[in-house]
Amino acid sequence: MKRTLTLLALALMAGAGIAGVTGFSSATFVSSTSSTSSVSGANDWTPPTVSIASPGATVRGTVTVTATAADERSGIASVQVQVRAAGATPWTTICTDSTSPFSCSWNTTGLTDGAYDLRAIATDQAGYTATSAEVRTTVVNTATITLADPGAVVSGSVNLQATIGSGTGWSVRFERAPIGTTTWTSICTNVASPYTCSWNTTATPYGHYDLRAVATLGSTTITSPVVVDTLVDNTVRSITLADPGTYLEGTVNLTATATSTATIASVAFQRSPAGAGTWTTICTDTAAPWACAWVTNGTGGAADGSYDLRAVLTDVNGATATSNLMTGRKVDNVTTPLKALDVQTVTAGNPNRIDAGDKVLLTYSRQVDLTTITPGWDGSAVPISVTIVRNFFSTDDLTFSRAGSSLNLGAVQTDNNYAAIIGLVNPRLDATMTATTETVDGIPRTVVTVEMGNLVTGTLRTVSRDTLLTWIPSTQVFGLNGSRLPATSAVESGPSDKDF
Repeated sequence: MKRTLTLLALALMAGAGIAGVTGFSSATFVSSTSSTSSVSGANDWTPPTVSIASPGATVRGTVTVTATAADERSGIASVQVQVRAAGATPWTTICTDSTSPFSCSWNTTGLTDGAYDLRAIATDQAGYTATSAEVRTTVVNTATITLADPGAVVSGSVNLQATIGSGTGWSVRFERAPIGTTTWTSICTNVASPYTCSWNTTATPYGHYDLRAVATLGSTTITSPVVVDTLVDNTVRSITLADPGTYLEGTVNLTATATSTATIASVAFQRSPAGAGTWTTICTDTAAPWACAWVTNGTGGAADGSYDLRAVLTDVNGATATSNLMTGRKVDNVTTPLKALDVQTVTAGNPNRIDAGDKVLLTYSRQVDLTTITPGWDGSAVPISVTIVRNFFSTDDLTFSRAGSSLNLGAVQTDNNYAAIIGLVNPRLDATMTATTETVDGIPRTVVTVEMGNLVTGTLRTVSRDTLLTWIPSTQVFGLNGSRLPATSAVESGPSDKDF
């Protein structure tokens, strides 16, 4: 602002003289002077105002940071947005903006997750600066959440567990949705660390569900990968297969007892070769009482042999329950009746005399249950004794015994005199018994072999007469189908000879 200075004082003085003011000179002024100099005052001596807005309690990726700045006199020249790790130094400038509204794109992807401080510095046209108050946010770029798989089938109260890779203060929500949909329903909400949830599945309808966990911290939300196909099944179901017996032939009636809190759709009766676990359905019943007529010797029946049996319940939801196993049930439909078939001897030493290494072979017409010959026997070698007893007809019988256990082989009549009866002592030999299965004419037969050992007591003699052996079997032996061995004797096949 320019002002022209005049000799106001002189003029006033002159005016005073004119007005008759005494004490002043009455001299007349004949000249005056003036100046055109300019005097300027300060245009802006006040700094600007500035503030920065929080981008949120948490941030990830690229976010916009906004500042507000003002200066009433000279205006804002620029605004800088700066960042530093919380409590650290120095500050790093993110960007500088000279145009209102003052904002900045902050790319957080290169930063380590954690807390950061932000501020803004405004500069006005006069060069004055001002710094805003700091705001704090948390970078959570690498934060992830995972949900542990609770299992393929769940019931009752189930523990759900989520894990968050970084950061604290998260709030977690556990959700479920029918499998393959996005219709999510909350199971538990606002769960704090350690992020567990007790899911009462009894309040959830039966079905297959997808599960996930959703974590929130400030404005940031992260979602776990989906745990696919968890079956909620609180149905109580059970099934028990009745024992049809150890030995099976012809038509066998299989029955089961089944219960379920859901409607039972069917019960299937199944068989598998013993120990194989390869199941074949015999028949399926769709109404109680649950039963099946198994024709073991008909079309679709089963070859003779040992089988495991079970029953499988299926309810209207498609869920199943399996019964107890019946193991080692033997199917035997061979039409040849069980009997003692043949007796033979094999000599290993002196002919016409019983010596160590000589063998007696007892052949049954069909397979027999070896445990009915002697308890717990599987056909492997067991020690026995053979006693040569003079019978009522003054010929010798071979009898068999096993120490500490029963032995049901019966006796073999030799129709000869192998024992030299001295002092009324019957000769006795150590022996070994084994069993094998031999198939003759398509029929599996059990053959028991008794191999003579050393003479323990008594005296043996050499015979000179050709005879035929006769085997009188024990009726305590049973076939695989449970049939009892009859007392019918078996006469040695082939011509008469001296045996041994």
